[in-house]
Amino acid sequence: MTNPYLKIDQIHKQFGSFTALNDISIDINKKEFVCLLGPSGCGKTTLLRIIAGLEEATTGSIFMNGQDISTLPPARRNFGIVFQSYALFPNLTALQNIEFGLKARKINKKEAREKALESLALVDLLKQKDKYPAQMSGGQQQRIALARAIALSPDFLLLDEPLSALDAKVREKLRREIRSIQEKLQITTIMVTHDQDEALSMADKIVVMNNAEVMQIGTPQEVYQTPANPFIADFIGSINFWENAEPTRDVENTFAIRPEHIRLSNKEGILSKVEEIEFRGPIYRVQFKVIDSSSYLYGRSIKVDVSTHDVHTFNLSKGVNTHISLPAERILTYKGQVVV
Repeated sequence: MTNPYLKIDQIHKQFGSFTALNDISIDINKKEFVCLLGPSGCGKTTLLRIIAGLEEATTGSIFMNGQDISTLPPARRNFGIVFQSYALFPNLTALQNIEFGLKARKINKKEAREKALESLALVDLLKQKDKYPAQMSGGQQQRIALARAIALSPDFLLLDEPLSALDAKVREKLRREIRSIQEKLQITTIMVTHDQDEALSMADKIVVMNNAEVMQIGTPQEVYQTPANPFIADFIGSINFWENAEPTRDVENTFAIRPEHIRLSNKEGILSKVEEIEFRGPIYRVQFKVIDSSSYLYGRSIKVDVSTHDVHTFNLSKGVNTHISLPAERILTYKGQVVV
C-alpha cells in the first residue's frame, strides 16, 4: 500500500486548559480533494493552520511524501492558501495582486507576468486583469485569490471557508469552478467548511469533526448513507430519530431514517396524518403524525420528502390521512447511543 501524500499524525493542540484538537490523524492521498466538515468551533480551521505552519501543534506531526514538515516554517511548505476574506491588496490590480506573491519568491518580472496571466486565464478573469478589488464582485475577488494561490505552483492547496461570504447562487457556481480547476491541475486540496452541501458536492473524502475530534472519515456517499453516529446523521442532511429501550438490558438505542427513504401507500403501512406541508421546489417536505396506536411510532412526528407527483397522487394537504412505510434496509441503528 502506498504512503499517503500528506499524513496528519496524532495532532493535539492545547490553548491553556482548552483542547482545540484531540489527537487528530488523517491520511490524504495525492490529487485528493478533502473537506474538513464540522460546526463552528470544532477545530477544523486550527487544523488547517497547523498544516500550513501558521500554528504550532502541542504534540503530533505532519508528514508530506514521508518527510516530517512539522518544524518547517510556512514559507518552506510550498502551499497555496485562500481565505474567506480574500485578503487582496486594495491598491493593486487583479494582475498585480497575483504578481506580488510571485515576485516575493524572487521570480523575474517577465516570468511572474506570464504565470499571473496563465492563472487569470485558468479562473476565466483575463478581462478583469486591470481592475482593482473594489471594482469586482465578491465572486470575482475570490477567484483572484484562488488564481494568486495556484500561480505559485504549490504542492498542496488550503481553502479556509472560501465561499462562506458569497451569496447562494455565486457559491454554487464557484464550487463547481474550484473543483474543475482542482481536477485540471491535479492538486491535492484541503478545504475547511461548515456547509454540508459544499462538502458533499466537492469532496473526494470528507473528514467530519466535532468537539476537537474526528467523528468519521469517508466518501460523501459513505458519510451520508452510513453516518457513524447520530451527530453525523443529524449534521449532514435531514433525518428522523426515535429511541427505544431494550426491556431486558435497559439499553437505549437510537434509530434513524432519511426523509427521502420513507414511502407512502393508500392501504399498507403505518396510518399517519399530515401535520405540515412545505413546498421546497423539486420536492415537498411533509410532516406526518403517526396515529396508528398499534405502531411503535405512535404519536411521533415523521418528516417525509415527497415528490410533486406523489403529493397530487395521494392528494396530500393538512389533515389528510395516509399510510407511511419505513423500509427496514434503510433504517440506521445506533446501539447504546442517544441523540443529544
